[in-house]
Amino acid sequence: MAGTKGFNSNIYKLGKGPARRDKRNLKLAALLGAEVAIPDEYDFDVSHTGIPTPMFGNDQYGDCVIAGRAHQTLRFELLEQKTLITITEEDVTNEYFKLTGGEDSGLIVLDSLKEWRKKGWIAAQQLYKIKAFAEVDPPNHEEIKRAIYMDVGIGFGLLLPETAQAQFTEGKPWDVVDGGGSEPNSWGGHYVYSPGYTNAGPVCVTWGRKQQITWAFVDKYCDEGYAIIDAKDTLKKKSGLDSKMIDEYLAAL
Repeated sequence: MAGTKGFNSNIYKLGKGPARRDKRNLKLAALLGAEVAIPDEYDFDVSHTGIPTPMFGNDQYGDCVIAGRAHQTLRFELLEQKTLITITEEDVTNEYFKLTGGEDSGLIVLDSLKEWRKKGWIAAQQLYKIKAFAEVDPPNHEEIKRAIYMDVGIGFGLLLPETAQAQFTEGKPWDVVDGGGSEPNSWGGHYVYSPGYTNAGPVCVTWGRKQQITWAFVDKYCDEGYAIIDAKDTLKKKSGLDSKMIDEYLAAL
């Protein structure tokens, strides 16, 4: 699949295909209600301790899109069921290879989200679906922060530069640097789920740990982003999102 360079990395696997656009998609900006006060920094995992960050097979396969889905499902179900469900690596790889037709070819983010919404996926021996998803505008940092603070979270599609590999290996934030290897997609496409943000930028879950991303990195290397909305209506979501618009959109599909 074009745009998924990096599958042969000896350390980490990539697997996000080229961004696919659909003009019918919901836009998060249209769903947001009146501006609300949000903290300068927020992380779902700080308020809800003990959430694991498994690799979910992303060191062997380019299954980052489904690994990100699994990390988000863990948090959705912690809110809904008040307990941590046990999602296995096999759950993730089964879904990944089902969607790819058995090849380690990576996935298109938008196609995966539509499948998650329409058919759901089996994890921890249960079927889980999302209610909806909405495009975010990556340069709009306040929009991103509002989505994360509502415990919706954000799935980012990144065109990683080669410099990001060394930064991750050395435990440094993903940030913009000059020089060779800094070109977008010079390493390849990757998908991450972000449950938090700091003043510096979003914090994502990838390759078995939490990773800081700077806002400058988002601006330069993020080519798609989605707020993913679960069926569970929390107080934050009720006050921050236009549920009527979401329901009308879904009814018209």
